[in-house]
Amino acid sequence: MTHSASLLNYYATPGRMTDPGAHQDLLTGLPQDIPGLGRVVQDNLLHVFWAERYGRSLSEDEKHTVGIRRVEEKLGLIRQAMDCPLAEPRPLELRQVGNCRDYTLLMTSLLRWQGIPARARCGFGAYFTPNHYEDHWVCEYWNAEHGRWVLVDTQLDALQQDVLKIDFDPLDVPRNQFITGGQAWQMCRQGLADPAQFGIFDMNGWWFIWGDLARDFLALNKIEILPWDYEIPVFRHPLEDPFPEDPAEVAFYDRIAALTLAGDTAFGEARQESDEPHWRIPDTW
Repeated sequence: MTHSASLLNYYATPGRMTDPGAHQDLLTGLPQDIPGLGRVVQDNLLHVFWAERYGRSLSEDEKHTVGIRRVEEKLGLIRQAMDCPLAEPRPLELRQVGNCRDYTLLMTSLLRWQGIPARARCGFGAYFTPNHYEDHWVCEYWNAEHGRWVLVDTQLDALQQDVLKIDFDPLDVPRNQFITGGQAWQMCRQGLADPAQFGIFDMNGWWFIWGDLARDFLALNKIEILPWDYEIPVFRHPLEDPFPEDPAEVAFYDRIAALTLAGDTAFGEARQESDEPHWRIPDTW
């Protein structure tokens, strides 16, 4: 497949969520390789659900940073805790609390800052719980040497790899281990999987799959919203699980899934669709 310069340039520049803005100087002296950048992300963040395994007990106030949408604001708080470049590892007690989206967003930001095409992907990880696809985000970057997009899960450091018994390279996640929202939608539409297998905690089903599909579509258009953002016309009401009855609504979901799975050949159509009013995000949340 030929990848146009305009497409790669699009993903090599910051978006509204990934722009470091006033704190871009924190990105000086960063490694120029994927493993090195992944370690930078891990040395600055602490996953909200894994904190106790690392020996840190979190207060409710410390958890609020998972609700911050923009990298610039996240970097500001990272700087406030310890004013030094990101390349300098922060001690455990000073790392910013985040979730899988935060790991993905920061990695995507660092890659784009170095001019490497990168994008966030929203979907489901098959490597957290047996027979379950868990709500998850990973980063996807363009590997120019091999001419392909590569999935990277920077959340999976040595401790998590050991606990989860990961048997693949987190810097090149196999496509059958991370299922995008569009893949999940099509798998269930074709009867290849049960919608109840997709979700997190006690939340799952059709509405959840459509939510991750819509988030993945937005992320492909460089709008990486929070996992619980629903103030966009295109979203179904949370927990409204029954499969939609309106054939036109189903056809729309099918088309968006197809767009996210068509690869870069659908880039132009996806960009055009994202301009429609039903994808418009609020000025204030």
